[in-house]
Amino acid sequence: MKHATIALAFLTTLSAAAAAHDFNFSLGNDAYQAENYDVAFREWKPLAETGIAEAQFNIGLMHYHGQGVPQDFVEAVKWYRLAADQEFIEAQNYLGKMHFSGQGTPQNYIEAVKWYRLAAEQNNSNAQFNLGIMYRSGFGIAQDLATAIKWYRLAAEQGNSNAQLNLGIMYRSGLGVTQDLATAVKWYRLAAEQGNSNAQLNLGLIYEYGLGLPQNNLMAHAWYQMAANNGYKQAFEYMADRAAQMNTEDIIKAQSMAKECMNSGYKKCGY
Repeated sequence: MKHATIALAFLTTLSAAAAAHDFNFSLGNDAYQAENYDVAFREWKPLAETGIAEAQFNIGLMHYHGQGVPQDFVEAVKWYRLAADQEFIEAQNYLGKMHFSGQGTPQNYIEAVKWYRLAAEQNNSNAQFNLGIMYRSGFGIAQDLATAIKWYRLAAEQGNSNAQLNLGIMYRSGLGVTQDLATAVKWYRLAAEQGNSNAQLNLGLIYEYGLGLPQNNLMAHAWYQMAANNGYKQAFEYMADRAAQMNTEDIIKAQSMAKECMNSGYKKCGY
């Protein structure tokens, strides 16, 4: 009976400790969302030091961005690695990015591929996209366009807009696949409708030159304007070139189409 009482007390202590961890982690989340980074760091750091992977990853992010602490890429790598070694998926992807960029650690494409793959095989779409980039470019691994397509597609099917964009580029150019403009348009559109400015520019080019779709200056101008509104500065030049080929009435209509498309969350885009 004495042993049973001790076991019960031990389990109760463990349960209380877990509840305290959850509470402190939640306090850190609330503080972080409120941009009170000092408090978030104070709540998460002890949890990270006890080995909680998600807290370790968050502390790494704070060091990377200089939130609540001075920016320190070496410290970011340290905490990402601690979390990644516990198979925390986002940490694996971010550690791959640090090896790719050479931030806080010597640049090493082979190590980047290693960490990207670990996260990608656990269905992380960002890591799948990043691994696709490595195969596409031959960084840290033999160039293999078909395998790049494989990883782009896995990420794209999860809604990763950068993967959708790159998959569209591959189909438009016939890289690793048979050229297929209709499929390129499909992937460009999916990315563009998520606000991806690069995809919006490419969709504008599709309409300007009539690639896989009928040529349409109105739609080209509208997508160029949306790309520009979303931060793609070069899109202003493309928009001006189209405007030079259009009358005032059509320019106003294209501007209205772009506004309606964006205001509708890309649901009403004049298709």
